[in-house]
Amino acid sequence: MQIRNGSYYLTTAIAYASGKPHIGNTYEIIQADSIARFRRMQGYDVFFQTGTDEHGQKIEEKAKDAGVTPKEYVDKVAGEIRRIWDLMNTSYDKFIRTTDADHELQVQKMFRKMFEQGDIYKGAYEGWYCTPDESFWTESQLVDGRCPECGRPVVKASEEAYFFKMSKYADRLIEHINTHPEFIQPVSRKNEMMNNFLLPGLQDLCVSRSSFKWGIPVDFDEGHVVYVWLDALTNYITGIGYNCGGESSDLYKKLWPADLHLIGKDIIRFHTIYWPIFLMSLGEPLPKQVFGHPWLLQADGKMSKSRGNVIYADDLVKIFGVDAVRYFVLHEMPFENDGVISWELMVERMNSDLANTLGNLVNRTIAMSNKYFGGEVVNRGAAADVDEDLKAVCAAAAQAVEKKMDQLRVADAISEIFTIFKRCNKYIDETEPWVLAKDPEKKDRLATVLYNLVEGITIGASLLQPFMPETTERILAQLHTEARTYADLDRFGLYLSGTRVTEKPEILFARMDMDKVLAEAEELLGVQAAPAEAEEEAETEEIHVEQAAEIEYDDFAKCQFAVGEIVACEAVPKSKKLLCSQVKIGDVTRQVVSGIRKWYKPEEMVGKKVMVLMNLKPATLAGVKSEGMLLCAEDAEGNVCLMKPEADMPSGAGIS
Repeated sequence: MQIRNGSYYLTTAIAYASGKPHIGNTYEIIQADSIARFRRMQGYDVFFQTGTDEHGQKIEEKAKDAGVTPKEYVDKVAGEIRRIWDLMNTSYDKFIRTTDADHELQVQKMFRKMFEQGDIYKGAYEGWYCTPDESFWTESQLVDGRCPECGRPVVKASEEAYFFKMSKYADRLIEHINTHPEFIQPVSRKNEMMNNFLLPGLQDLCVSRSSFKWGIPVDFDEGHVVYVWLDALTNYITGIGYNCGGESSDLYKKLWPADLHLIGKDIIRFHTIYWPIFLMSLGEPLPKQVFGHPWLLQADGKMSKSRGNVIYADDLVKIFGVDAVRYFVLHEMPFENDGVISWELMVERMNSDLANTLGNLVNRTIAMSNKYFGGEVVNRGAAADVDEDLKAVCAAAAQAVEKKMDQLRVADAISEIFTIFKRCNKYIDETEPWVLAKDPEKKDRLATVLYNLVEGITIGASLLQPFMPETTERILAQLHTEARTYADLDRFGLYLSGTRVTEKPEILFARMDMDKVLAEAEELLGVQAAPAEAEEEAETEEIHVEQAAEIEYDDFAKCQFAVGEIVACEAVPKSKKLLCSQVKIGDVTRQVVSGIRKWYKPEEMVGKKVMVLMNLKPATLAGVKSEGMLLCAEDAEGNVCLMKPEADMPSGAGIS
């Protein structure tokens, strides 16, 4: 394998310091760490930055509710986020906070520069604002009257503000995207940004707020604070020593432009439209690549505290261990589609992949080496045809892993590594060492078989290092060897003949009992609801209900509700939020369009019994006719679930 040279600058999105991150949030830092470790193994001089985004209206409100200052609030949350990042054994080089003094100074200087060169102007904002996303929207951009990004309610906002002239740089950005096909990945994200935002035309962006105070002050206009996204995005350059209007650091000159911004798909717009345009305004190069990874979802939908389905990384670690959690989230996340996690799936992977395929392989290979040769592993050169396929699989794995990692297909890269372990297990079945041991004349062949197994495990464990670093150390320590250098990963036969393995093999991953794990998980969920989390839980569960205008019974009687069965469902092509369902209600079938795509996949809808408002006046949504309404419940966080009859009522049954 060829060693690579040069620097490699990798960042995650900085975590919003509004609360403890769940495993879906934590996935990103683990994925970024695996990429950083792999690039280091290749020979790159890697700089890996992460951190916390700590300003904004949402945090100001949370701090007020908690009875502390915003700075006290974010100090606590940032500490918790960093604790979890460290718990997951992530090897970041810098943890930046947007409350760092040097970052705040540079943001003020950048804002002033953009204003003085005419890219920012003062005006007034009137429209819709989504507090959780810190995003402004026009009436036409809303979907069913809600935020088109997160689906939560929006509020009417009117205030004096500064605006950035986005259209000034739009054509230049379109040209850059068209001439740099690797810039936005996966390609579906690129198409979304071009078709939904850039090609229809960019509106000027609000870049300051004057209705709250928790933000970086605009130093030439008292009462204004910098819009949180301009503040947050610039961390990628301030964290490595960018100096607006002055001499930037040697580190900045070495690392920028970044090789990779790894972010969630929900914030791709900010990173591929706003951020490049800000950089163009500053006269700085654009990052080489932005990858919008999919979400890690709970098996029954998106994680939400109010739904009681939140899974935290530290809880998973208590039961499964750090590397098992790392393995699961990396292996189970597809390249482009959302992944799924549950306690049950974790146990299944633990038992099948880690305990059986990997752990059992290492354990019995060491045990046989001790039993038949006193722990000494010697290559006696007694080869057979079956050896060649094992050697070929081991030698080819490194190149296959490299190819997948260059494409950022981390899950596929891990699968390539496990191909080695699976082939080693098959090799044991093919060679039957226990049979060879019964024939003294086949002692050399037995020794060679065990040598080949140890060598295969060494190569596989070495490749596994970026993804499961502690497991690699434990395996290689038992084999009394070191990780193979990257240049030698495609060479078979480098394990030092005559080396002795450990006398007592360690169980890497023990098989787990499903019922026991689920019981432990329930206990942990109880711990999460303890007083330490009471404030956060109370906020999400206690919903303030606005009283609507009173109606007469006759008004209610005009509404015709019935039980319907969904017989077909598909996504609405022109919308990211809408599903089009064919609902059978007795002897009629109605087409109903609903803004629930964020919470339900089309294939999951088919067969559901739902509650339907039948006599709602037909409407056209995103070019599709809707002939009714599906009734849903919504919590304080904006999460939605369908209302369903408690018993299995027949389609067409009336609801009163």
